Amino acid sequence: MLHEYRDIITHMKENEAANAHFLKIFDRHNELDDKIAKGENGDMPLTDIELEKLKKEKLKLKDEAYAIILNYKKEHNL
Repeated sequence: MLHEYRDIITHMKENEAANAHFLKIFDRHNELDDKIAKGENGDMPLTDIELEKLKKEKLKLKDEAYAIILNYKKEHNL
């Protein structure tokens, strides 16, 4: 997720207490990514509707994480 911000994400992870909400979003996004991949590969039975729902949730989390990253970047002059 947001690989172009890998350095900033690493920086945010180092200060877990201040970025707990971001880390929760980040972990949930990765969990959904794994679940979606398993559903698409046939390793986990998911209907098309369930898969679509997971993808929408994942995208929403990505948008929220992106906003947090941009704000963090601005606040820390990164």
